[in-house]
Amino acid sequence: MMQKKSLKNWVVAVSIVFLAGAASAQAPAVGARTPSNDTLDSAKQHMASMDQVRSRVRRQLETARKQRDVVKTLCLNDKLNQIDVLLRSANERMRALQSAVTGADSELSNHEFTILNVLYSRSQQLSAEADQCIGKEVGFVGESSVTVEIDVELPAEDPSQFPETLTISQPPACASCYK
Repeated sequence: MMQKKSLKNWVVAVSIVFLAGAASAQAPAVGARTPSNDTLDSAKQHMASMDQVRSRVRRQLETARKQRDVVKTLCLNDKLNQIDVLLRSANERMRALQSAVTGADSELSNHEFTILNVLYSRSQQLSAEADQCIGKEVGFVGESSVTVEIDVELPAEDPSQFPETLTISQPPACASCYK
């Protein structure tokens, strides 16, 4: 009888611990950041900035195409394609962030906002890379010319030709040979 009672008490204690753990898992932790409209506003600012980067790179690409600069066009086109992929991903993450904020899911909203921050940083990096795309050389204007001056003090014979007489020399004696 005593064993039944202690077993029953043990089951009750385990049940209470289990239920308390489940309840605490559902309640937000103390000090946990709850999703807010501030997070959403920051994310919207990031999205607007990424759209501006796309527009600027698109204008650079159009200018390069008008100048018929193939190298710069290829470089900028690559950067623009990467930015487009990044923006599609950012739009999906933005929708997920909005639903997480609406559902008051702080963990998911923090996750989505972190990913949006990474995508924003990558867009800034792609913007800098697009600014460094170079095309044809701009340093040359007009025709180029080459002037050759030959030094009059150079020897008349051609040093690239073998001499007419061959000099055969003996190899040096072994200085550290051991016999």
